[in-house]
Amino acid sequence: MPFARLATATTPTCHIGLGLAAVGRPGYINLGRDEDLGADRSVEALRTRTHELLDAAYAQGVRYFDAARSYGRSEEFLAGWLAARPDVDDVVVGSKWGYTYTADWTTDAEKHEVKDHSLATYERQRAETAALLGDRLDLYQIHSVTPDSPALTDKELHARLAEAAAQGVTIGFSTSGPAQADAVRAALAVTVDGEPLFRTVQSTYNVLETSAGPALAEAYDAGLTVIVKEGMANGRLAGPDAPEVLRAVAAETDQGCDAVALAFVLRRPWAGVVLSGAATTAQLASNLHAAVVDLDEDRLARLEALAEEPGVYWETRGRLPWH
Repeated sequence: MPFARLATATTPTCHIGLGLAAVGRPGYINLGRDEDLGADRSVEALRTRTHELLDAAYAQGVRYFDAARSYGRSEEFLAGWLAARPDVDDVVVGSKWGYTYTADWTTDAEKHEVKDHSLATYERQRAETAALLGDRLDLYQIHSVTPDSPALTDKELHARLAEAAAQGVTIGFSTSGPAQADAVRAALAVTVDGEPLFRTVQSTYNVLETSAGPALAEAYDAGLTVIVKEGMANGRLAGPDAPEVLRAVAAETDQGCDAVALAFVLRRPWAGVVLSGAATTAQLASNLHAAVVDLDEDRLARLEALAEEPGVYWETRGRLPWH
């Protein structure tokens, strides 16, 4: 598996990845984007920003990069960066299919992305991803699986995914919504010719939303690599928006709220890669301090008490506006 490359890395930050959701398109639901990105969100401005972030991340030991078909031009930006740096051969590149980007590089579109887990969408988007990333693609994930997703029961789709796996692409899935744990467990039961189909799972997990934790531990025990997304809860755990308890722990550790929030996730024994969704190099540098944050049992307990009911968390997330 490509994630074996991370096992040989020795930098403290090798288990922190960089997700490109926030910089591959002009609009997203993260808080603080007006301050982070400013007025110029042209294709070239975000391409330059993405390349600067990738340069900074790689220089500081980050070795996993995460894109998606629905993250605007994230695959294109990542592919350009890789092509300009042929000596970079020790990174793991992941992308996702199942959502189509429909905002046409605007921030006020009626719909920014459309979900479709059909075989036809897989075949179209797999070709689009291949045209950009070619053999640099290590991991291809079904984007945002829920318990009712047809991707969990479509045998023809499973067969095509198994074909891709046989050709060297690791197959995974991501989850979203209040029933993430159910989706993880259902995906663990999917097999092709008696063999498990999925080798990775990417789920939302943070101090406010911990409900997937037991299922992610089961996935880890089953041999899957666990990738954690939205460790910052789309900005709700950063700076002035952070809960008072998180701010207090950050002050005690002399680190930012973001580093503490990500350190909380890194402490989970099943967390293989924890994504930073930084939109600036300063945010990235602060996020990477998560690798050295000292969280004792008292601090962990205080942070664990911040967890919300999944329905409440996802309802709040669903109300976040696209900026």
